[in-house]
Amino acid sequence: MPNSVTPHHPPALPSLDVEDRAALEDLFVRGTPENTLRAYERDLVYLTAWKRAAFGAALDWPEQEEVALRFILDHSRDLADAAGRARETADHLIQMGLRKSLTCPAPSTLNRRIASWCAFHRMRNQHNPFDAPLVRQARAKARKAMTRPPAPKSAHPITKDVLLQLLEAGGPGLRGIRDRAILLLGWASGGRRRSEIVSLDRDDIKLDEFDEKGLVWITLLGTKTTEAGKTPKLVLKGLAARALVAWIDAAQIGDGPLFRRITRTGALGQNRLSAAAVSQIVKRLLVEAGLDPSYASPHGLRSGFLTQAALDGAPLSAAMRLSLHRSAAQAQKYYDDVDVADNPATDLLGV
Repeated sequence: MPNSVTPHHPPALPSLDVEDRAALEDLFVRGTPENTLRAYERDLVYLTAWKRAAFGAALDWPEQEEVALRFILDHSRDLADAAGRARETADHLIQMGLRKSLTCPAPSTLNRRIASWCAFHRMRNQHNPFDAPLVRQARAKARKAMTRPPAPKSAHPITKDVLLQLLEAGGPGLRGIRDRAILLLGWASGGRRRSEIVSLDRDDIKLDEFDEKGLVWITLLGTKTTEAGKTPKLVLKGLAARALVAWIDAAQIGDGPLFRRITRTGALGQNRLSAAAVSQIVKRLLVEAGLDPSYASPHGLRSGFLTQAALDGAPLSAAMRLSLHRSAAQAQKYYDDVDVADNPATDLLGV
């Protein structure tokens, strides 16, 4: 993790020497998911710039309650028609490329930045200003005032028909084999998230039953909804299983990362594919399939799997067994999005 993200370094304690503090900092980094580390870095850059623009000062540890309260006020309203310090601060952040517009940021963005700020204080073993009664009350009021329907993580679900178009657009060669394996594993194993796909190693894939039964078993270390080491095994069969085995054979993946980058010359690299690369793959295949690149994001694999399960009449519990949703209400939303005219229950008479 970049050295600029100093909140990972707890304050010097009498019982910790330099070596101990370095070990503790390393433990924080190794024990935090890569995506979370990147979010911490982005949030720290934003918070530092905002404090400098709003107060002309650097972040304090611990931060003052007044600063925390003003941060909430600055990010819980539209500033297009506003004047004064909050508007000037927002304009400065826009010029720096850290804020997109003067409109009220998404509640999820505000919540994530505050959560990061709180985490930085915990890492330093210091008092959290957002726990102050007035600040907590202001944050609660901001949540209610900013309530809006959540934007979908993917504009459209990648249902079976769209998935087949993307597979055809993959093209020949090692890159095409890899991309098809990524899409099919991500979709058919229950709609895996980008981070879950790229975190897989060759040792997480078991092919013992492939030749006889056509089954491929997948072991995920952990997901957003399951604890590390307690994630149920997932299974691939049919087209998805064959595509994954084809990738392993073609790339001769014996150990290490399952999905890796491919150079411009078509050579296989050794570095693990990043989550951002999965987004680029989906966008590229959408374009090559004749669709708008904004049609769907990688989360469309997840929403598409559940939407297709609803269209095909699969029980919600069966779909959740693969998607690993913790909340039935959350998974049910994808079933509710299916047009009632497409619901297989409307054809029970069959005449």
